[in-house]
Amino acid sequence: MKVIKNYLYNAFFQVFILIIPLITIPYLARVLGPAGVGINSYTNSIVQYFVLFGSIGVNLYGNRQIAFVRDDPEELTKTFYEIFLMRMMTVILACTAYGIFLAFTNKYQIYFLAQFLTIVAVGFDISWFFMGMENFAVTVFRGLLVKVMTLICIFAFVRSYQDLTTYILILSLSILLGNLALFPSLRKYLRKPNFSKLRPLGHLWPSLLLFFPQIATQIYLVLNKSMLGAIISVESAGFFDQSDKMVKMVLAIVTATGTVMLPRVAHAFAKGNHNRTKDYLYGSFSFVTALAVPMAFGLAAITPKFVPLFFTDKFTSVIPVMMIEAIVIVLIAWTNVIGTQYLLPTKQISSFTTSVVLGAIVNLIANVPLIIKFGAKGAAVATVLSELAVTIYQLIIVHKQINYRRLFEGCMKYLLAGALMFGLVFYLDKLMANNWLAIIIEITTGVLFYALLLIVTKAKIISQVILLWKR
Repeated sequence: MKVIKNYLYNAFFQVFILIIPLITIPYLARVLGPAGVGINSYTNSIVQYFVLFGSIGVNLYGNRQIAFVRDDPEELTKTFYEIFLMRMMTVILACTAYGIFLAFTNKYQIYFLAQFLTIVAVGFDISWFFMGMENFAVTVFRGLLVKVMTLICIFAFVRSYQDLTTYILILSLSILLGNLALFPSLRKYLRKPNFSKLRPLGHLWPSLLLFFPQIATQIYLVLNKSMLGAIISVESAGFFDQSDKMVKMVLAIVTATGTVMLPRVAHAFAKGNHNRTKDYLYGSFSFVTALAVPMAFGLAAITPKFVPLFFTDKFTSVIPVMMIEAIVIVLIAWTNVIGTQYLLPTKQISSFTTSVVLGAIVNLIANVPLIIKFGAKGAAVATVLSELAVTIYQLIIVHKQINYRRLFEGCMKYLLAGALMFGLVFYLDKLMANNWLAIIIEITTGVLFYALLLIVTKAKIISQVILLWKR
């Protein structure tokens, strides 16, 4: 039941942070316009490289290490302080490098300066500790408070394109304050450390092993926007970013299982219970597929009507981009289960690293010709190709460890139901008036139709839901 409780905590938070952008994105699209949205997207994509360097793989590594030692208070205290101090060192180096970058940058310098606090905030991010302890409530409630404060500040202080710097500062400060708000909760778990016995650099190499795949991941998460801004225009970067935000918001609900299951699988693996780690894999794979398929098909189906209503007619270029990129919802859901929930906690880091490096290489190779030829649509295609490469490689690498038949049990039912649902909702989208009521009807009809098809075909997820309900 603890896994279910943690998933509900995390899923609730993901739904909440899905609602917040649903309010702010259309507002910001109107007050900042394509240029303002594009400048923020472009400058943030650059600063994320320094954030990545400062993070140095700690979120995944720290989560896993805390899960390994959480039953030993002394070792828990020692591990926390060592990892925390190590990250502070790398953040200081990242801030120094960013200062050098600013000294040689003239364009958009005021916006780059406003983004600086985002890097500083990384040093105080200790959410990995609470995830490793499987205490998701404290991070969820902290996140809710910060999101509400951010929402209020955006509507209070961001009124036009001239407030773009203020908007960036609000986002940066909210991250920093949110991270600082977690520190009082540490007292429940930690003892007084013996600083003379701490060896923070001892965690550097194993953390770097997880840092390498994050570098590769960041390439095909951020490089698209950086290249669009540099090769085409900041407006094109903004179009892709708007699509990417919507896809990632939907995806966040599905991948909430990864955050919850990583410490659970790591703990089981540390105790030598290898059969249970595979049981977790099969269960999670079925669950995320059942969720990801209708979300991908559903988002693609309503996009032609949703984009002009949500972003205004100035962003109609987002429509084909979002329809293409919706495919990655299923692919990332799968790699989240195989990679984050299985390969990482079972210490198969090299395989995980190779998979994301492969994805980065595919993205880099595909980006240049596709972006030059098709702009933001090309970036979306490159994203799909890179995620497909990661998925295929991870499935190949685990073929001797898992039972494919059990892994994909019921997946064809989900895909068939999703495809039929797409046809119905896309037809309704063309038929109905261009207003929000029509979109609500389309979504409701799609959800009910998909659920009905799963019941009729007796899909695996139905029996899982019934079993949980009886508990």
